[in-house]
Amino acid sequence: MASYLVLEPPGDRTDKAEKALVIRDGFSLLALIMPLLWFLWHRMWLEALAFVAVALLLAGLGTLPGFTMLAPLLSFFLYIFIGLEAQALRVAALGRRGWQVWGVVEGANSDEAELRYAAEVGQESARPAPPAAPAVAGSRGGTGQRPSPATFGLIDYPRKG
Repeated sequence: MASYLVLEPPGDRTDKAEKALVIRDGFSLLALIMPLLWFLWHRMWLEALAFVAVALLLAGLGTLPGFTMLAPLLSFFLYIFIGLEAQALRVAALGRRGWQVWGVVEGANSDEAELRYAAEVGQESARPAPPAAPAVAGSRGGTGQRPSPATFGLIDYPRKG
């Protein structure tokens, strides 16, 4: 089974589940073969511009003496990188537009992943909302500062003072 990222549209909409995008997490063969068209199809303008700039830079590098073998090799690695990271770049581009990652679902194909997401959303709406946790004295809540890793329970160092 493949894993799929579920992204919900921005804003407080009642039809978030209907407008959600299910994006397969993994290698994109189409992005490997023709990355510029793939970026443009998904309206990823900044990524398309960056690809054109890097491709032109590598083409210019290939004209210099001593770099005739290195430039095609670097171009090959660029295409492999884009094929591997295209879906992550798409999720990041949607995140810049306000889309929120709901979570990950597994499925044999995107239709099955959408059904699993719809089932999860249906179960969440049927459950009552959990009670709000009381604020902990001395917590950093609302200071605008980034919490330390110890706040998330990743590292438990003893605190002084």
